[in-house]
Amino acid sequence: MSIAKKRRMPIHPLALAALPAALLLGCGGGSSDTALPQLAAASPGKLATCAELASRFSHPGTQITQAEQVAAGVLTRGNSAVAAHCLVRGEMNARTSPQDGRRYAVGFEMRMPLDWNGRFFYQANGGSDGEVLTALGGGGPAPTTALQQGFAVISSDAGHKGGQDLFFGIDAQARLDYGYQAVAKLTPMAKDLIAAAYGRRPDRSYIGGCSNGGRHTFVAMTRMPGEYDGYLAGAPGYRLPLAAIANQFGAKQYASIATNPADLSTAFTGAERAMVSAKVLDKCDALDGVKDGIIQDTAACQASFDFQRDVPSCSGARDGSCLTSAQKTAIAPIFSGAVDSKGNRFYASFPFDSGHNAADSSFWEFFVSTNIDPAMTAMTWGSPPVSPTGFSGAAYALNTPIDTMLASVAATSGVYTESGLSFMQPVNPTQLSTLKQRGAKVMVYHGVSDPIFSANDTASWYEGVRTNNSGDASNFARYYPVPGMSHCTVGPATDQFDMLTPLVNWVEKGQAPDSVVAGVRTAGNVAGPNPDVPASWSAQRTRPVCAYPKVARYNGTGDIERASSFSCK
Repeated sequence: MSIAKKRRMPIHPLALAALPAALLLGCGGGSSDTALPQLAAASPGKLATCAELASRFSHPGTQITQAEQVAAGVLTRGNSAVAAHCLVRGEMNARTSPQDGRRYAVGFEMRMPLDWNGRFFYQANGGSDGEVLTALGGGGPAPTTALQQGFAVISSDAGHKGGQDLFFGIDAQARLDYGYQAVAKLTPMAKDLIAAAYGRRPDRSYIGGCSNGGRHTFVAMTRMPGEYDGYLAGAPGYRLPLAAIANQFGAKQYASIATNPADLSTAFTGAERAMVSAKVLDKCDALDGVKDGIIQDTAACQASFDFQRDVPSCSGARDGSCLTSAQKTAIAPIFSGAVDSKGNRFYASFPFDSGHNAADSSFWEFFVSTNIDPAMTAMTWGSPPVSPTGFSGAAYALNTPIDTMLASVAATSGVYTESGLSFMQPVNPTQLSTLKQRGAKVMVYHGVSDPIFSANDTASWYEGVRTNNSGDASNFARYYPVPGMSHCTVGPATDQFDMLTPLVNWVEKGQAPDSVVAGVRTAGNVAGPNPDVPASWSAQRTRPVCAYPKVARYNGTGDIERASSFSCK
């Protein structure tokens, strides 16, 4: 892919790898249409009823199976007690599948605090869904959750049971529920349930999640632009089927050099991945003004670091300090972007960063690529689906041509009337005028070291949004790359931050967040410690996470462990 040579401002190099051809950008210090509606702030309320909801609440296709009050402290997060709230569990549209004979329903739980802040939060869950996670709202490394902040929160299984049951895509409806219909069905029901519990509907509504939850959020942005006032997406796998096929492309590359064919990690060991990260850090750490173990200027790093030149080549046996020429040949295309048989790139490149040996990287690259991704490609997104009988994820990933996978997720057949690319991906994701003109806001974050969904892909999306808004979308949508962070969390990074509060303040007070302060997670942290935090870092280290394309740069003076010593420029 290429970009137009003529443009009104340089494109940030983080986005180069996935930009469409002939993309023209305008610079603009401010948006040309800043007079967007200002939404009013939510008003607090008190829970009026709880247990009675089991018998009194009615919504089409909905069965309430449990409604009870939960005392303060019964539910905890870390050492923090969650305030008293009403727990409601139920399901929608229970049925028996005509394809596989199994029972399906859209399961959910909703937690509504006694002292309500007037807001609703849809907790978009990750992975392949299949489990009703505790409706805290956000979770992950955030210091607080939506429920703790007073939101009414819903969580769901997206229409199928069993988080590790990857055969649910045989059912045609379960596919669609997982893709986009579960959110569309649950949203109006949840608002009606809130009205029944509090005597009024929510003043403001928010949706958010990371990974597949980020995808759900992107889908809602385009399919449901009138239902939510704030959209918070982390590591958005908004092109999830293509990212999964790209991961299987990587598995094929690793298999070609693995010393143990049954263990792909022998192709690129932890020691070797750590060595590559260290070489990237050596080359790029100081580009933001200080050597502190964090590469803030990702774009400059991509221009400075050369994989072939800057990673030592082995002259003898592999010992973790070098890569063989065969390794470099196999691994380089994973970073530069997966391609089909004709050499056409179908997914984004991955930026070089400091976290390529993060605690979760081997899981995503070597396990998911030969277990979860092939099953989802073959049986959830593919059309017609492959039979689950005797299915081997590793065999599918390593032996099925990439072109076959790509054709399958783009196809329809029989009762599978929507392709995987259609029901899984947002509709025209860079066209967000409807939510924009309502006064709704979008915040997106992504770890630069993410090994499964590329930060370059998210940067490309945001460049497209900017292009469709006269070169500047910052009055309604902002993107925050997190240097060093892996997939949603971990990595040598300041990976704990609260983006929900800034989003609320932007939506309801007009306070646009130029940056968000992030900290490290060490022992005793409410979200648990981050195993990738270097021992040399202070446990109190903080950094500003800057809105793209700005970069956190050292001011030249001040404690390098404090966010106040850095400015977004």
